[in-house]
Amino acid sequence: MARNMTQRETEPRLSKDYWRLWWATGINSVGDGAFTAAVPLLAVTVTRDPRLVSIVSAATYLPWLLLSLPAGALVDRHDRVALMWRAQAIQALIVAVIAVLTAFGQISIPVLAITAFGLGACTVVFANAAQAVLPDIVAEPLLHKANGHQQVITTVGMQFAGPPVGSLLFAVAVALPFGADAASFALSAALLATLRRRRRERIEHPPMRTAIADGLRWLARHRLLRTLAILLGVNTFCFQLGNVSLVLLATQTLRLDAPGYGLLLAGAAIGGLLGGLVSARLVQRMGELSALLAALITNVVIFIGIGLSPNVIVLGALLAVNGFVTTLWNIVTVSLRQRIVPSELLGRVNSVYRMLGWGLIPLGALAGGLVAHLFGLRAPYPVAGVLRGIALLVAMPVLIRAMRR
Repeated sequence: MARNMTQRETEPRLSKDYWRLWWATGINSVGDGAFTAAVPLLAVTVTRDPRLVSIVSAATYLPWLLLSLPAGALVDRHDRVALMWRAQAIQALIVAVIAVLTAFGQISIPVLAITAFGLGACTVVFANAAQAVLPDIVAEPLLHKANGHQQVITTVGMQFAGPPVGSLLFAVAVALPFGADAASFALSAALLATLRRRRRERIEHPPMRTAIADGLRWLARHRLLRTLAILLGVNTFCFQLGNVSLVLLATQTLRLDAPGYGLLLAGAAIGGLLGGLVSARLVQRMGELSALLAALITNVVIFIGIGLSPNVIVLGALLAVNGFVTTLWNIVTVSLRQRIVPSELLGRVNSVYRMLGWGLIPLGALAGGLVAHLFGLRAPYPVAGVLRGIALLVAMPVLIRAMRR
């Protein structure tokens, strides 16, 4: 018994700085969840054209294509904690502007697209810095656990708690969910500003172009991470191809109201929540390769099924399973990068990885709007599922060989 107590005392634990980061993530995620539910509902009040709705979604993710590489270089040469809280402070200001414009009835699709781009640009900086800072405050054996906790609180906020709050606030007053998101950004920024900075050796940084090229070369030479980045790009393109018309599928085809749509998103988040809680154990039991392949194969089947859902119960169940396996994929791949990539290159390599992985999301949104317009609101998800299946078949031999090594 004494030996067991000694073992527990000597096991590495998550630090106080990590838990501050966790709380900041949770607070911000609730506001973001409210925002995520409210924006498509707001867009639908302006237009019913799926092509125009998709423009707002495309603008949100366009910064990943345009700004990810320079953002990664910034993360490796500047204080990562400072970049995080400053990005959140700017986001608080942008969302506050949206709330004011909405309150006075001055919202339009161009205004939503411009503000969505601004929020996305800050998210690029924040997300790159957040992933790069985690190995600074978490011991390597705890990375899977820490990423799992981060995924859980993000899922709870963005998909479980936030969407019902956002949809209910939207039903009370259109501007309320945006005001709540602005407040969450401000509080998160205040918490992040209290994190201790890691002292880094002062070095002379290469020019921005050279720094970006270093990250590109490193990822290009690493076969496993390069393959995962390309596969992520195809998968996120397909995800947004299907997801961009989800609000229209739910509210028009399946006749959900605004609060019902928020509950649908919250129900779907249960899968992501469970995934965050058990993924570390699943990876330990199955191995990283088996966990990745199981998640990817399940995603293909789920996407085809979502477009064929006969009612909201089936739709919600499929979305929940999708959330579970997507969380499993995220935890495995993020932990791999944090473990494999040198700390001084992590921001740049992450930025290249995320550019490849998220840069096609705007095109997926536009493609989804076009497919929905031409073939109906059910069509985008099955089309996306078939494309994901083809990409997996191409990538599977490379993944198996690389991960076995």
